[in-house]
Amino acid sequence: MDGRAATDGTGRVEALFTAPESGAQSIDRETVEVVDGGIEGDRYRRGSGHFQLDACAVTLVAGEAVDAVREETGIDVSDGRHRRNVVVRGFGTGMDDLLDATVRVGDALLRPTRRRPPCAHVEAVAGEPGLATSLRNRGGLCCDVVEPGAIAVGDPVAIERPDPGRAGEAIAERLRDGSDDPGV
Repeated sequence: MDGRAATDGTGRVEALFTAPESGAQSIDRETVEVVDGGIEGDRYRRGSGHFQLDACAVTLVAGEAVDAVREETGIDVSDGRHRRNVVVRGFGTGMDDLLDATVRVGDALLRPTRRRPPCAHVEAVAGEPGLATSLRNRGGLCCDVVEPGAIAVGDPVAIERPDPGRAGEAIAERLRDGSDDPGV
């Protein structure tokens, strides 16, 4: 799987999780409040996350990735043991279209800046050997907060400003395929 999905640039929030400190069980939330620096009540906002030096204000993971891990390995982490804050659906397992774009998630505006690879700590906290390997290339994205706001389960997720580099790639691909031929 390459992480891409046929998408119109929109999706939905499927689940929300916070953990008050490193190693604590993720808590399933119906709503969260995104503020400068992270999510109220989450370990990274509080400065107590496991990888604090490489902290992400907000983390995303694809619902499609959670499904794929369950189908391929039998490991079900839909309860938040993936250790990511926001589960989104509609952008493929790797959420490639979101990387370096500006994304509206509920009332918050986020900018996914890099991939968040899984680590052995995820396996230890989840109690699932093999989880980090199964999440490779689909472990989620780190996001900066552009505009604070509330996020609720069921909220829309929409790309507001695509990554300019990806826009150029898409135009070049259409030209190579001839799919941008106006019929002139």
